[in-house]
Amino acid sequence: MSHPLIQRLVDELHYVEVTVASHDEFVNQAGMNVLFFPGDPEVAKDATDVAVVLPELVDRFDGRLRPGIVIDTYGDGKTLKRHYGFSAYPSLVFVRSGDYVGTITRIADWAEYLEKISSFFDAAASRPPGFSIPVVGG
Repeated sequence: MSHPLIQRLVDELHYVEVTVASHDEFVNQAGMNVLFFPGDPEVAKDATDVAVVLPELVDRFDGRLRPGIVIDTYGDGKTLKRHYGFSAYPSLVFVRSGDYVGTITRIADWAEYLEKISSFFDAAASRPPGFSIPVVGG
């Protein structure tokens, strides 16, 4: 399920809708690519907040962020969420020229966004965290 504030990103701002089929092509583009995973706005209440903040971040970083949005939460979004290993919606996943560099989950303070995103431009690439299952010894 989408929301007008989320759909606006595709319809009015022309953000790329990213699917499993288009994912690799999108994230392998040179520069900093950011995938917005809003989740279901009926469940992830701050999804619409991030949908409002993301264009402001794109403007603040003077076109250095290439935004894409994963609208299909329960299909392609579920597959891509597993790939990146984040645990909550909404999430912004940052991939620099095909290399994962970090994730910001849920809504954050403006200063936190600026600090984290700035650090991602220079961060070493790493593997996405993936899901971990705690092992309990007996």
